[in-house]
Amino acid sequence: MASINKRAQQIRAEIISNRKVGAYHHIIITVGELAAQVRPGNFVAIAVGGEDTRMVLRRAFAIYKASIDSLDGGIIELIVAPHGSGSTWLTSAPIHTTLDIILPLGTSFGIPVEPVRALLVGGGYGSAPLFGLADLLKSRKCLVDMVLGASTASKIFAPHDGKRSLNSLTLTTDDGSLGIQGMVSEVLPEIIAKNNIEIIYSCGPMAMLEAITKVASLHGLQHQCAVEESMACGIGVCMTCVIPVRGEDGIVRMLRSCIDGPVMEGADVLWNPGNTVPSEVWGAM
Repeated sequence: MASINKRAQQIRAEIISNRKVGAYHHIIITVGELAAQVRPGNFVAIAVGGEDTRMVLRRAFAIYKASIDSLDGGIIELIVAPHGSGSTWLTSAPIHTTLDIILPLGTSFGIPVEPVRALLVGGGYGSAPLFGLADLLKSRKCLVDMVLGASTASKIFAPHDGKRSLNSLTLTTDDGSLGIQGMVSEVLPEIIAKNNIEIIYSCGPMAMLEAITKVASLHGLQHQCAVEESMACGIGVCMTCVIPVRGEDGIVRMLRSCIDGPVMEGADVLWNPGNTVPSEVWGAM
């Protein structure tokens, strides 16, 4: 089992931009030199609430991009959907709000040592980390194709500037309001065959990741995915984000998504165990 990301630090950071983009909010936060330590797939854990509304648990958010410039110094960018009380508080926070955050957390996507043809697959705002990954892969001379899906057009996150690193972009929606009607997994076989895909990366809901894993297995492809599991602490203490994962020794263990993930090999995850511990997990009764 892994330990907390060695580059992680707890700091006070300032929101310098918070604007609504479609169904989501694009939030920019100054983090100083820590921006240089962020890798695609890493996330942050943020204490949410003001002095009179402080909530007990931090909220985990995937990092969209990290960069360093002469004007703002080191910054990270988040794409946040205002679902619950914590994310709603963050998306409502005004500019210059000071945050208590820990970053960078979790594992990152593995980058091939040689140029490959990569397929990136995202669902909803879960696709956000894939754009920084696309930039990195392109800088390593990889050809990058992307598939993005959501329930409806307004929930597709596909920034115009993010498309510069892509060889092709395919969009799907459940209701057919944008792109191809259907799920992302349904269009993958054709794209894999047409573009000679060699590796798949994905971010999004667990059911989508499971479906992509099945497609990758059928085509004999490696599939790295950022699992989407609820995290109460983000630093490996509370054990609320555990999922069953088969190790290199063949033994299935309950691993923490925040420490041993979020990026994992899709083929190693025992998908959809429900609310029970699978019988093959080490130590299960």
